[in-house]
Amino acid sequence: MTTFHAVVWMDYQEAHVLMFDREHAEAQRVKSRSHHTHQGKPLDTPAFYADIARALTGTHEVLLTGPGLARKEFGDWCKQHHTGIQIVGSVATDHPSDAQLVAMARQYFKKFDGMAGNAVTS
Repeated sequence: MTTFHAVVWMDYQEAHVLMFDREHAEAQRVKSRSHHTHQGKPLDTPAFYADIARALTGTHEVLLTGPGLARKEFGDWCKQHHTGIQIVGSVATDHPSDAQLVAMARQYFKKFDGMAGNAVTS
């Protein structure tokens, strides 16, 4: 699904990638391949981030959400390794449902697009 916006809820174990437009939403879950950790962080973090980036193919702007540092680290990883992904914001959240995430992201992007002077597309 090619869309303009996406929201990603993530921690170090999994990511919920939700791409959406005005009328539709598509969800995909990406799980870390490793069950081995070092200081609470999976040993396959670069591969996990690459899997998330692949899931975002076709999306122009991404809002990151989640409870910890994984979203910041993923944003930094994208700046170095996957510059086609534009991270527009990061919001701390617990564990909302996919429907709650999409609703929150639609509100976020209305505000974000309005501040940028763009037409609202979500």
